[in-house]
Amino acid sequence: MSPRRARTALVALTALAPVSWGTTYAVTTEFLPPDRPLFTGLLRALPAGLVLLALVRVLPRGAWWWKSAVLGALNIGAFFPLLFLSAYRLPGGMAAVVGSAGPLLVVALSAPLLGQRPTARSVLTGVVAASGVSLVVLKAAGALDPVGVLAALAATASMSAGTVLTQRWGRPDGVGPLALTGWQLTAGGLLIAPVALLAEGAPPALDAPAIGGHLYLALANTAIAYWLWFRGIGRLTATQVTFLGPLSPLTAAVVGRAALGETLTPLQLAGMALAFGATVAGQITPRPRPAPDALAPSRAPRAAGEPPKVPVEATAGCRPG
Repeated sequence: MSPRRARTALVALTALAPVSWGTTYAVTTEFLPPDRPLFTGLLRALPAGLVLLALVRVLPRGAWWWKSAVLGALNIGAFFPLLFLSAYRLPGGMAAVVGSAGPLLVVALSAPLLGQRPTARSVLTGVVAASGVSLVVLKAAGALDPVGVLAALAATASMSAGTVLTQRWGRPDGVGPLALTGWQLTAGGLLIAPVALLAEGAPPALDAPAIGGHLYLALANTAIAYWLWFRGIGRLTATQVTFLGPLSPLTAAVVGRAALGETLTPLQLAGMALAFGATVAGQITPRPRPAPDALAPSRAPRAAGEPPKVPVEATAGCRPG
């Protein structure tokens, strides 16, 4: 497989993660017990993390204990409860669209944490994604729950910071993305557990649809999706990965319209188009410029008494005298 096709396949597989996450909102509102964001986040994270740990049988070592805890808190422990809080309080497509502000946050965080100076193209693409969010949110501001909007924005900020730190720290030698995913899901789930018990009390009774919804979220929507996501972070740039995020609101909007009967105004559709355009533009990597030393003629020192060398270009078209 050519490098270009391999990269396209990698991007496509990584994109399956936000596409899967776009179904979270419909599953949450239709199948899960209402008003239990912490419990829902716990059942989504901890079982998936324990299953992955049982498969890989690899535990963190040294500094990776606290690094896994930090990444687990950002990507899972804080992100999941905030995500489900926004899902309970906002329409599905609306809650997911707020998350498309993530690319702009990652571009901003990549400068101090990764040493990647933001380019004009990445900033413009991030602004386009944020503009799509604004079109959707501002249009329906009177009908939106402010707590839900703040929760969605906080979830986006947490996930953006986790994405950048995941690329900054990489992975330990000999450890694959499956193990890294298991560490973070377990750490995040253990962080959510005591808070969920204190804030929401005992777990609610689950009927068959709720059990099915939790199984889907824990396995396909979390274990597999996060493995694909962290695998992509290890091979693509943080900016490229996060610009796949708008696929989540697009999926949520399609699911919400098809399965839940939600309607989208023309202005909201324009916001979706901007988000999709940002996704495509975010995958275009600029061609690396050749280093100045590669373009400069050789400056090797000449031996004493040796006549100076005339560049080849200077002799073009000249006949020997």
